[in-house]
Amino acid sequence: MKNPYLTLGTLKSTLRAFELRPSREMGQNFLFDGAVLAQIVAAAELQPDQTVIEVGPGFGVLTWELVQQARDVIAVELDKRLVEHLQGAFATTPNLKIIQNDILRVPPAELLQNTATEHYKVVANLPYAITSPALRHFLEADHKPDLIVVLVQWEVAERITAQVGDLSMLAHAIQMYAEPAIVAKVGRESFYPAPVVDSAILRLRIRPQPAVDVDNIEQLMRVIKAGFLHARKTLSNALPSGLAAMGQRVTRDQVLAALHSAGVDPQRRAETVTLPEWAMIYRTLSGDGVTG
Repeated sequence: MKNPYLTLGTLKSTLRAFELRPSREMGQNFLFDGAVLAQIVAAAELQPDQTVIEVGPGFGVLTWELVQQARDVIAVELDKRLVEHLQGAFATTPNLKIIQNDILRVPPAELLQNTATEHYKVVANLPYAITSPALRHFLEADHKPDLIVVLVQWEVAERITAQVGDLSMLAHAIQMYAEPAIVAKVGRESFYPAPVVDSAILRLRIRPQPAVDVDNIEQLMRVIKAGFLHARKTLSNALPSGLAAMGQRVTRDQVLAALHSAGVDPQRRAETVTLPEWAMIYRTLSGDGVTG
C-alpha cells in the first residue's frame, strides 16, 4: 500500500486545512522524500514483533511506515495541533499509541507500560532543537533502546561519529553508550520547509555495556567536560582550570601525575583523547580525591 501522506501537495493541503504553520521554535521540518523514508526504515531493521518509539511524528509520514512493520508504535508529539491531526488520520490504527507530551519529560519505561515487550527501538525525524538532549534522554535512561535511527543535522552527525583528533563532548556522551554510524546524507530539499542545512540518517547501535568501566560515569563526564571547557589549551592547562571552574580543586601537579599515570602526553588537547584514556585519567584523579 502506498503511503498516503508522502507528497508535498498532501503536506501543504494538510497544513492549510488545519491552519498550521511549521514552527521554527519546535524545529518543524517535515520530510516528504520517499527514498529517504525508505532508507530510514531499512536502517531500523524492524521486525513484526518489535516496539518503536517515534519522537516528533509531525503529520505521520514516517509513522505510517512504522505501523506497517512494527507490532507497536508509540508516537510522542509536543504540538497539540499535530496530535489532533494524528488522532484523526490514524483513528483506525490499533497498533499506534499517540502521546501529547515533551519527550524529555517522559522516561522510556513510562512510555512502554502495557506493551508486549521491554525491548524497543527509537526511529524519528528529530526536531533539530532537541537532538542532543533527546539522544541522551534515551541513552542515559535505565531502560535503553536496542537501536536508534534518527534524522539529524549533518554537522551534528559528523560530531557524533568523530574519531580521534576531532572528538567532542557530544561524541563522548554518545559513544559512551552506542556505536554511531552515518547511513546516508539527506539534502535540505527533502523537507518542507527546507532547513538551511543538510541532514543525515544516523544509526546508533546500543552497547551492551558502557564503553568504559568506571565507578561513576557522571563524574567521568565532568572530567571530560573540564578538558573541553578550554579546548585550545593543552591538557596540563585545560584540566586544572576546567575542574576549578566546575568547583573541584586540583593542582597542576595532580593533573600532570594523572596524565602520566594514564600515559597521556600533557601537551595533547582534549579532542585527541579517547574514552579509555579519559577513564584512566579519571581513576587517578578520583584516587586523589579530586572528583566525587
